[in-house]
Amino acid sequence: MALILPVRGFTPEIGKDCYLAENATIVGDVIMGEGCSVWFNAVLRGDVNSIRIGDHVNIQDGSVLHTLYQKSTIEIGDHVSIGHNVTVHGAKINDYALIGMNAVVLDHVEVGEGAIVAAGSVVLSNTKIEPFSIYAGIPAKFVKKADPKQTQEINRRIADNYHMYASWYKTDETAESDQ
Repeated sequence: MALILPVRGFTPEIGKDCYLAENATIVGDVIMGEGCSVWFNAVLRGDVNSIRIGDHVNIQDGSVLHTLYQKSTIEIGDHVSIGHNVTVHGAKINDYALIGMNAVVLDHVEVGEGAIVAAGSVVLSNTKIEPFSIYAGIPAKFVKKADPKQTQEINRRIADNYHMYASWYKTDETAESDQ
């Protein structure tokens, strides 16, 4: 069973049909929508400020979500994929976005709808990533516009695939949010 801890009077709220890996950690002021998955060794640390996650979001292995005390929050829309070993610190990520493996997304960043942050990129504080665009590099810079329909289809398919993968792991013990 995932480690779910209350802190400062906040207890994480997990939506229906979510999968939480047994060594995922979810702490404090975290509200997660339906059909989400939080994978092995991921940490969602809502101890110093809020983390809000939409529906059908996957937070893959080793990722860390955190904020700045009284200064930043995390908002993640629907059908978002957070790749393996990603750090999201106090950012807003809109619907259908994809954050590639080992990327870092810093405070007060806004990732537009359907945008892609390439693997290994570092998105500096206060960056605004336009919808349906691709950013890459250190620091991350605009690479090109992406076709909105194609990007939305691809990013939604990835999110849907993670929902399917999660179903492979669900047992009576790990499906705690289905009760």
